[in-house]
Amino acid sequence: MHVAVLGMGMMGRALARRLLVRGFPVTVWNRTPGRAEELVGLGAVEAASPAEAARGAEGVLLSLADDQAVREVMSQLTGIGSEGPVVADTSTVAPDTARALRDMAPGSRFVAAPVIGWPPAVAEGQASVLVGGEREVVDVLKPVWSEVFASYSYCGRDPGAALAFKLLNNYLLMTGIAALSEAAATGLGVGLDETLLHDFLLTWPTVAPALHNRVDDILTGDHQGWFTTRLAAKDVRLAVDLARSAGLDLPIARLVERRYEEAAERGWGDGDIGAVVELLREKPR
Repeated sequence: MHVAVLGMGMMGRALARRLLVRGFPVTVWNRTPGRAEELVGLGAVEAASPAEAARGAEGVLLSLADDQAVREVMSQLTGIGSEGPVVADTSTVAPDTARALRDMAPGSRFVAAPVIGWPPAVAEGQASVLVGGEREVVDVLKPVWSEVFASYSYCGRDPGAALAFKLLNNYLLMTGIAALSEAAATGLGVGLDETLLHDFLLTWPTVAPALHNRVDDILTGDHQGWFTTRLAAKDVRLAVDLARSAGLDLPIARLVERRYEEAAERGWGDGDIGAVVELLREKPR
């Protein structure tokens, strides 16, 4: 199965690498050229436009930063014909955006496919994916779900449902990182032994396993990573909007969103989500 991957951020590159390792012919595209050299060296073909990348592919995977970027790229695929490839969006966007993308996709052959896992896990085939859309359309890309991911879960015909599940997952992650940062900063601030604190944070059942790969970064790291504070604020904001659509207000979520916004505003916009701890390390102004 020939697959095109549109968007060469860390997640997009991990998806393309995994596809290549599993023997898929892969075409890649990125808005800014020059981010796919390693993949080209592994056998990928780089295209000059989304439509060129999709031409001849059976599946197109989108891996883009936000709702606007996904809509812009999808608009460039509308002319490839109703019998064209199935388009699967792995980005984290609003549920209503996923529904709009279904209507924009050629022949409405669209699948929402948000990924649960970080890029290294994707590259190693250890991540999972949530899929939403018409079952017969989802099943066209079954080789991708089976070969690229450790597991996949069908979330129903509504593509927005897959995004709702993803947003709830990300909200729990961002809230956990914010709370972990406060606990770690407090421990260091009162002079606790750093090695003991590190070990406890990795063994206490109150610290979720998904937070373990950020413990070192929060304690001593340089916040080099892939999930930026800017993206974290965006995802929590989408979770807040999701709750509002049900008539609910999430005060904790609004506070967490603001913390990541503040981290981005204070120079950590491109730092990994563990950089939210820097708000606690700054001297009072």
